[in-house]
Amino acid sequence: MKKIEIVGGGLAGLSLGIALRRFGIPVLLREASTYPRHRVCGEFINGVTENTLEVLGISQVFSDALRHRSTRWWMGDRQIFEAPLSRPALGMSRWEMDERLRCVFEEEGGVLKTNDRAKPVPREGLVWAAGRHLERESQLLGLKAHFEGLNVDGYLEMHIGEGSYIGLTPITPDGSRVNVCGLFRKGKFRQGGNPIVDALRQSGLEALGDRLDSASMDPGSLTGISGFHLGSQGGKSDLCTLGDAERMIPPFTGNGMSMAFESAECALSHLLHYSSGDLSWAEANERIRHSLDERFRSRVRLALGLHRCLTNAVGRAILRSAACAGVLPFSWLHQKLS
Repeated sequence: MKKIEIVGGGLAGLSLGIALRRFGIPVLLREASTYPRHRVCGEFINGVTENTLEVLGISQVFSDALRHRSTRWWMGDRQIFEAPLSRPALGMSRWEMDERLRCVFEEEGGVLKTNDRAKPVPREGLVWAAGRHLERESQLLGLKAHFEGLNVDGYLEMHIGEGSYIGLTPITPDGSRVNVCGLFRKGKFRQGGNPIVDALRQSGLEALGDRLDSASMDPGSLTGISGFHLGSQGGKSDLCTLGDAERMIPPFTGNGMSMAFESAECALSHLLHYSSGDLSWAEANERIRHSLDERFRSRVRLALGLHRCLTNAVGRAILRSAACAGVLPFSWLHQKLS
């Protein structure tokens, strides 16, 4: 069996490594940081199926995950929409999720090297799952933190501001701890202030800013990310890429983590054929790229269109009118985006 080297120990890299190890494939996984750690993430998985988790050998990791069944949307300070989800979204903090997957990978006999930074140089047997392509000129900013003292009544909340949106997700069964994660435009924040609250106020979300101001934030959970763009990440055609390294879906969908697992599933059979000698590396890479495009192209295109709607004044007005009139095709959108 030929060895597979995976760079990037996030969801795509870890789940792929676990799946390959279940077939006895030698796997080296290189991660630039350590475990566990917080990441900018909505901390709910919208769309992944039990079949995908079973194929990857990780369904047991989510046996006690929260099942979110309803959502509420706000535009500015006004609630405009409430609906059940067409299927439950899985809820778990990334701190816990990544650590569980790491343990399973090593229990399966995978070799993990942390604090090991690599460069995206294409070579046979290398899978690049190390996240987004760096784009320094991007004005997008992602922020995330955990809060206590926020009452969300078990709902997934989405708040739409001026050029931004932010989600609130319960991550404990009693709802006492809530993940707050949003996409904003870069701005200037007060020295010593809470950057999430500042970003909310700059986006016209004063009421939500007040709610967070009165709650208690875990400062160790505050993380940020910038220098990225949404959609296809481009890159070298001869580099085998998965997850965010291949394409990024707008975060309002909650589908990014599902796509990480799905991309590992797309790659699995082709890598098994390569490892056994049935495919050349070039053939395996080409088939992986085709599988990813077939699964994600339409989904990401639709999500990018909705992202432009959410971050545009005219688009927000149309969305608000449709939601308030009861004609927003939410069930259809939820199915298409997951």
